[in-house]
Amino acid sequence: MEEQSGDLGLSDHKLSIVIPAYNEAPFISKAISETREAMSNLGLNYEIVVIDDGSKDHTFEESSKHITGNVKVIRYEENGGKGKALRYGFNHVSGDLVTFLDADLDLHPAQISTFLDYMEKNDADVVIGSKRHPLSKLNYPWDRKFLSSGYNMLTRALFGLDIKDTQAGIKLFKKEVLDEVLPKILVKRYAFDLEVLVNADRLGYKTVEAPIDLDFQRVVGRIRLRDITRIAMDTAAIFYRLKLLKYYDK
Repeated sequence: MEEQSGDLGLSDHKLSIVIPAYNEAPFISKAISETREAMSNLGLNYEIVVIDDGSKDHTFEESSKHITGNVKVIRYEENGGKGKALRYGFNHVSGDLVTFLDADLDLHPAQISTFLDYMEKNDADVVIGSKRHPLSKLNYPWDRKFLSSGYNMLTRALFGLDIKDTQAGIKLFKKEVLDEVLPKILVKRYAFDLEVLVNADRLGYKTVEAPIDLDFQRVVGRIRLRDITRIAMDTAAIFYRLKLLKYYDK
């Protein structure tokens, strides 16, 4: 990727990588180490911001072992959801480019280089990982595939987004997009990604989808019946705020 970095003008940018973590003690140390290695190979000015979202295990202790000049670890006591953690983390970034990255290494941080490439080549403001990109390589459970496909059909019908996958756990933004979008965001958990992308689209920012290599690391997935209910309720609330209340226009 060092050859690409010159083409992308990466020396002119700083990338902030925000990693939300809730009970990620078995994964977080490796996630930080491999993110640092990937960014070093890229030759990019970067920082890693880990947000411990009120973990009950040793996530904070494991993360704190890696604190350096370009690794921050921030913790708050009460679990608030991935959306809250990402918003909180954004308040501590100093880069002009921001990546949201899950902590479990289902999506390896080396893929960030592809996202930077897609942003440059497409003159995009937002680049999101897509399980439905023709170049994506996927290894994850059938039930997650089923839920993902169903949710994609629902969101396309409700919001008319020209996006095939809103939920993949890796996204790249120009900071100015998040500066404008995040103050209006209310969802704190799984539909956070959708609310951000709906508002970026509403404001005219260009979003493109990039291929991902997804290697599901967990024996048991995290999505439960109550989570599906909450996602549905949050999605309905976004539709209500957007189409009926016109909340985002205020």
